Amino acid sequence: MPITVTAPRGTLTPQGQREILPRLTTALAEASGQTAGNAGFTPKGVGTVHLLDPGDVYSGGVNRPVVMVELKLPDIGLADQASRESFIAAATDIVREFTAPDHDDQDIWVNILNARDGAWGIAGRALTNEDIVTGA
Repeated sequence: MPITVTAPRGTLTPQGQREILPRLTTALAEASGQTAGNAGFTPKGVGTVHLLDPGDVYSGGVNRPVVMVELKLPDIGLADQASRESFIAAATDIVREFTAPDHDDQDIWVNILNARDGAWGIAGRALTNEDIVTGA
Protein backbone atom coordinates (compact mmCIF):
# COMPACT_ATOMS: atom_id res chain seq x y z
CA MET A 1 0.00 0.00 0.00
CA PRO A 2 2.17 2.82 -1.27
CA ILE A 3 2.43 5.96 0.78
CA THR A 4 4.00 8.89 -1.04
CA VAL A 5 5.10 11.94 0.91
CA THR A 6 5.93 14.97 -1.23
CA ALA A 7 7.38 18.04 0.44
CA PRO A 8 9.48 21.07 -0.37
CA ARG A 9 13.09 20.47 0.62
CA GLY A 10 13.70 21.89 4.10
CA THR A 11 10.07 21.59 5.22
CA LEU A 12 10.49 18.22 6.93
CA THR A 13 13.06 17.95 9.69
CA PRO A 14 15.96 15.52 9.09
CA GLN A 15 14.36 13.20 11.67
CA GLY A 16 11.04 13.57 9.86
CA GLN A 17 12.58 12.55 6.55
CA ARG A 18 13.69 9.27 8.17
CA GLU A 19 10.73 8.56 10.44
CA ILE A 20 7.66 9.79 8.58
CA LEU A 21 7.05 6.63 6.53
CA PRO A 22 7.38 4.15 9.42
CA ARG A 23 5.02 6.31 11.50
CA LEU A 24 2.50 6.65 8.64
CA THR A 25 2.61 2.87 8.09
CA THR A 26 1.80 2.28 11.77
CA ALA A 27 -0.98 4.89 11.62
CA LEU A 28 -2.45 3.14 8.58
CA ALA A 29 -2.47 -0.24 10.33
CA GLU A 30 -4.09 1.23 13.43
CA ALA A 31 -6.75 3.20 11.50
CA SER A 32 -7.50 0.04 9.49
CA GLY A 33 -8.12 -2.00 12.62
CA GLN A 34 -5.05 -4.11 11.98
CA THR A 35 -2.41 -4.54 14.64
CA ALA A 36 0.87 -2.83 13.82
CA GLY A 37 3.18 -5.57 12.62
CA ASN A 38 0.33 -7.72 11.20
CA ALA A 39 2.17 -10.27 9.02
CA GLY A 40 -0.26 -9.88 6.10
CA PHE A 41 -1.01 -6.17 6.19
CA THR A 42 2.06 -4.29 7.47
CA PRO A 43 4.68 -5.62 5.00
CA LYS A 44 2.55 -4.29 2.14
CA GLY A 45 3.02 -0.75 3.46
CA VAL A 46 5.71 0.68 1.19
CA GLY A 47 6.55 4.25 0.47
CA THR A 48 8.74 7.04 -0.78
CA VAL A 49 9.59 10.55 0.34
CA HIS A 50 9.95 13.05 -2.49
CA LEU A 51 11.77 16.27 -1.60
CA LEU A 52 11.28 18.98 -4.21
CA ASP A 53 12.83 22.37 -4.73
CA PRO A 54 10.69 24.77 -2.65
CA GLY A 55 9.95 26.80 -5.79
CA ASP A 56 8.26 23.76 -7.38
CA VAL A 57 5.36 23.30 -4.92
CA TYR A 58 2.10 25.22 -5.35
CA SER A 59 -1.41 25.43 -3.92
CA GLY A 60 -4.05 27.42 -5.77
CA GLY A 61 -1.40 28.64 -8.20
CA VAL A 62 0.63 30.17 -5.37
CA ASN A 63 4.01 28.89 -4.23
CA ARG A 64 3.44 27.34 -0.76
CA PRO A 65 5.23 24.81 1.48
CA VAL A 66 2.56 22.11 1.06
CA VAL A 67 3.34 18.64 2.39
CA MET A 68 1.25 16.02 0.60
CA VAL A 69 0.61 12.50 1.87
CA GLU A 70 -0.92 10.24 -0.77
CA LEU A 71 -2.04 6.76 0.15
CA LYS A 72 -3.00 4.12 -2.40
CA LEU A 73 -4.62 1.01 -0.98
CA PRO A 74 -7.26 -1.66 -1.49
CA ASP A 75 -10.70 -1.13 0.03
CA ILE A 76 -9.86 -3.34 3.02
CA GLY A 77 -7.33 -0.77 4.25
CA LEU A 78 -9.69 2.01 5.30
CA ALA A 79 -13.10 0.51 4.70
CA ASP A 80 -15.32 3.18 6.24
CA GLN A 81 -15.50 6.93 6.79
CA ALA A 82 -14.46 6.69 10.44
CA SER A 83 -11.23 4.83 9.59
CA ARG A 84 -10.43 7.30 6.79
CA GLU A 85 -10.99 10.22 9.17
CA SER A 86 -8.77 8.52 11.75
CA PHE A 87 -5.93 8.06 9.26
CA ILE A 88 -6.20 11.62 7.93
CA ALA A 89 -6.08 13.04 11.47
CA ALA A 90 -3.14 10.80 12.43
CA ALA A 91 -1.22 11.57 9.23
CA THR A 92 -1.75 15.30 9.78
CA ASP A 93 -0.45 14.98 13.36
CA ILE A 94 2.62 13.08 12.12
CA VAL A 95 3.42 15.67 9.45
CA ARG A 96 2.89 18.44 12.02
CA GLU A 97 5.37 16.72 14.35
CA PHE A 98 8.03 16.55 11.62
CA THR A 99 7.77 20.12 10.30
CA ALA A 100 8.69 23.49 11.78
CA PRO A 101 6.40 24.65 14.62
CA ASP A 102 5.05 27.49 12.48
CA HIS A 103 4.08 25.23 9.54
CA ASP A 104 0.42 25.96 8.70
CA ASP A 105 -1.99 23.00 8.91
CA GLN A 106 -3.60 24.33 5.71
CA ASP A 107 -0.36 23.23 4.04
CA ILE A 108 -0.78 19.57 5.08
CA TRP A 109 -2.82 17.57 2.59
CA VAL A 110 -3.77 13.88 2.82
CA ASN A 111 -5.27 12.04 -0.16
CA ILE A 112 -6.56 8.45 -0.11
CA LEU A 113 -7.02 6.48 -3.34
CA ASN A 114 -8.70 3.05 -3.29
CA ALA A 115 -8.54 -0.05 -5.48
CA ARG A 116 -11.44 -2.51 -5.51
CA ASP A 117 -11.14 -6.00 -4.03
CA GLY A 118 -8.84 -7.98 -6.30
CA ALA A 119 -7.52 -4.90 -8.14
CA TRP A 120 -4.31 -4.87 -6.13
CA GLY A 121 -1.27 -6.84 -7.20
CA ILE A 122 2.21 -7.74 -6.06
CA ALA A 123 4.65 -9.87 -8.05
CA GLY A 124 2.17 -10.37 -10.87
CA ARG A 125 -0.58 -11.76 -8.63
CA ALA A 126 -3.94 -10.05 -8.08
CA LEU A 127 -4.63 -10.01 -4.35
CA THR A 128 -8.06 -10.02 -2.74
CA ASN A 129 -8.77 -8.21 0.52
CA GLU A 130 -8.59 -11.59 2.27
CA ASP A 131 -5.14 -12.29 0.76
CA ILE A 132 -3.86 -8.95 2.03
CA VAL A 133 -5.04 -9.41 5.60
CA THR A 134 -3.97 -13.05 5.90
CA GLY A 135 -0.69 -12.69 4.01
CA ALA A 136 -1.69 -15.38 1.51
